[in-house]
Amino acid sequence: MAAVLEAQRISKTYRMGEVDVHALSSVDFELREGELVVLLGASGSGKSTLLNILGGLDTPTSGKVLYRGGDLTDAGEAQLTDYRRRHVGFVFQFYNLIPSLTAEENLQLVTDIVDEPLPPREALELVGLGERRDHFPAQLSGGEQQRVAIARAVAKRPQILLCDEPTGALDFRTGVRVLEVIRRVNRELGTCTAVITHNAPVGEMADRVIVLADGRIQSERKNPNPKQPMELSW
Repeated sequence: MAAVLEAQRISKTYRMGEVDVHALSSVDFELREGELVVLLGASGSGKSTLLNILGGLDTPTSGKVLYRGGDLTDAGEAQLTDYRRRHVGFVFQFYNLIPSLTAEENLQLVTDIVDEPLPPREALELVGLGERRDHFPAQLSGGEQQRVAIARAVAKRPQILLCDEPTGALDFRTGVRVLEVIRRVNRELGTCTAVITHNAPVGEMADRVIVLADGRIQSERKNPNPKQPMELSW
């Protein structure tokens, strides 16, 4: 499969007082056409830093980031904003929905700024919430709010979906439902998907599993037969 997104020898160093903190050290990474990758690691392993750099929310100290062969490393803020708007969907641990807007209206905020969006109602149907489109976030469960957040991310038809601990605030059963939605988006829309988690069994649903520790990739393996999320046990 062709690489859609590449990190080449990415390093990231933060200055904290008089101390340099090395969040990433010479990391190579590819996200390939249509695949689902799980990034595993404990807190502080560098996985969120890597995701933020891949998504154009942060820039590396050294190394390159390529999107379909185009170099994003020296892109200005306007270029990175365009990249995030047109090509990347984000799902975070917390849902970041606007409480005064319905589920459908939360999606319309995104679909109004892209050229060829997925209609909000169609996106909500994709995540199993078509009948809840007129409900406000306070009227939805945590799992339903996260599914609205996923629908919002995919409504702009992104090439890449980046998910940072999407089940971190959810119980097991609800988390499985959310993972099923992420897998469905990946399989039905062909969206390249990277999921960050500290739960090792989640890796069994991925095409590839990458383990990070101390800002470096420790191991990588392929899953020839990824499991369905409902088969996972955390």
